[in-house]
Amino acid sequence: MSVSELFANYTELTADIVSAYVANNSVPAGDLAELIATIHLAVSSLSQPPALVADPQTPAVNPRRSVHPDYIISLEDGKRFKSLKRHLMTHYGMTPEEYRLKWNLPADYPMVAPNYAAARSELAKKMGLGRKRGTKVKAKAGKRSKR
Repeated sequence: MSVSELFANYTELTADIVSAYVANNSVPAGDLAELIATIHLAVSSLSQPPALVADPQTPAVNPRRSVHPDYIISLEDGKRFKSLKRHLMTHYGMTPEEYRLKWNLPADYPMVAPNYAAARSELAKKMGLGRKRGTKVKAKAGKRSKR
C-alpha cells in the first residue's frame, strides 16, 4: 500500500469516526477541527508499532554478590534458588542466555548453585552416568566381609 493510499484510508476512517461521534454528541463548530485532528492522529498511530521505552532495570542485588555456595540470587526479584533456569522461564519467560544478556553477565555465569552442582555431579558419578558401556568400576579398597 502506497503512502497516498494509506493517507486516504486514514482520512476515510477519521471521517467515519467523526461523523458517528457528531451524530450522537453535540460538538461546538469551533471544536470540530481539533476533534478531527485528534482522531486522525489516533487512527494513524494505530498502524505504527508502539515505541519501546527502554527503562533500564536495576538488579535486585549486585551481580558480583549473587552467587553463593548454596544458592544463587535472582537479579530479577532477589529470591534465592539452587537452580535459576526453571524460575526464569516460568516467571519471566526468559532463557539463561537472555538473562545473561539482559544483565550483561559473562557466558560462564552459573545457573546452578556451586554446591548443588557438585552434589548432583557426585550422585551421577556414583550411579555410573557418563561412563562408556562395558567399562568396569574399580572396587573401593576397604573391609571385605567373609562368606
